[in-house]
Amino acid sequence: MTSAPIVQKVWNFCNTLRDDGVGYGDYLEQLTFLIFLKMADEVSRPPRNRDVGIPSGYGWAALRSLKGAELEVHYIDTLRELGTRPGILGQIFTKAQNKIQDPAKLSRLIALVDEESWTLLDADVKGDIYEGLLERNAEDTKSGAGQYFTPRALIRAMVDCMAPEPGRTIADPACGTGGFFLSAYDYLVARPMDREQKVFLKEATFFGNEIVAGTRRLALMNMFLHNIGDMVGDSPISPADALIAPPSQTFDYVLANPPFGKKSSMTFTTDEGEAEGELTYNRQDFWATTSNKQLNFVQHIRAMLKTTGRAAVVVPDNVLFEGGAGEVIRRKLLQTCDLHTILRLPTGIFYAQGVKANVIFFDNRPASKDPQTREVWYFDYRTNVHHTLKKKPLRQEDLAEFVRLYNPDNRFERVATWGEDNLEGRWRSFTREELLARDKASLDLFWLKDKSLTDLDNLPEPDDLAEEIIEGLEAGLASLRSVLGELRG
Repeated sequence: MTSAPIVQKVWNFCNTLRDDGVGYGDYLEQLTFLIFLKMADEVSRPPRNRDVGIPSGYGWAALRSLKGAELEVHYIDTLRELGTRPGILGQIFTKAQNKIQDPAKLSRLIALVDEESWTLLDADVKGDIYEGLLERNAEDTKSGAGQYFTPRALIRAMVDCMAPEPGRTIADPACGTGGFFLSAYDYLVARPMDREQKVFLKEATFFGNEIVAGTRRLALMNMFLHNIGDMVGDSPISPADALIAPPSQTFDYVLANPPFGKKSSMTFTTDEGEAEGELTYNRQDFWATTSNKQLNFVQHIRAMLKTTGRAAVVVPDNVLFEGGAGEVIRRKLLQTCDLHTILRLPTGIFYAQGVKANVIFFDNRPASKDPQTREVWYFDYRTNVHHTLKKKPLRQEDLAEFVRLYNPDNRFERVATWGEDNLEGRWRSFTREELLARDKASLDLFWLKDKSLTDLDNLPEPDDLAEEIIEGLEAGLASLRSVLGELRG
């Protein structure tokens, strides 16, 4: 079956609900609840006859049989009851609420979901539906959902460089909606695997953390719809804050885009009521104690790796140049790991506007007195590169040259493009000694000339500049609304 007809139906109904003020995020959540219940009903019937743990009277049959106010009341009761259940069932329905106030439209959505046998649909079909909704939700600046959504082209490039092998574990300590897991899954299923490796891929490959209940719910459903994991048992995605304690197990690969924002914070209770403060993680396995959560994630990800483990992590610029704890961590990373590649990313590719970010690639190594990093290769895809979310979004082909030069098959056989006019010398290496000699062991390096500073003919097109300005203003308004909401609360 092709995805087009059902995708169109789902989108059409989404547009209908938007006229009633139901945004992409709310629609996506309600669709998640209903598809899960429908899939649970399907697997409970012959020949599977499986018990997913849904108590009698709260399953799909009850929802399908009710109308009007009776349906609305029962739906709310169902969401509340299932949210108290253990395991994956409870994770899917944690803090679940009904956001469709019109019972007639809720009934129509139930009928739409009921038309399909979701467990029999191709994973590509289900993936088209869900990934499309996730991206539309991320584009809605008012919802703030973009912070949990990494551009799929960037994820694909990172996975292609890591080239994960079957039978290995993959983790993400801030997995958002599960984008890295899905891309790694697609990469692996396209390669030859025996039966044991296929079972391992489905049941034992992926491990994540996501502290936001609604985002965790979307990640779990996204994985189920792509045939990853099971509807019964423990969740592969933990609700725990990954930074609180050392990891209970180590992994072969870590792929991650930890949340942007410099400081970790927490809410605590005082005699005057609740207050917020900076959160510092005092962990014995960390090289430095800091409230900078990006630096903490870098330290934690290193701790998550097996001695042969490998990581690709999106980090903001401050991780490359910040002093104090930042310098300590960079020096330790160069000493104990092989920090072999840094990809400088352009602005305009993330839904969080104005972010300047990079991808750092490093391999863990067994304990040794000898420095493990010999040289760091840089690909500058920022200087003289212009992207916007709407008119010129990042595409897979934009990073194809980086993946080729990274040379996943044998990264020890790389060739610099420094001095080649056709590539503008975007790819070159620096020795560990050169980097350590820099102020604060800064890894924040540029060598290409920014043409916009000297050549007016190379400025971005007026439409692109206008879009960048509009996106920046929208992001600023979203931040202002968030602050005002907190003040009013």
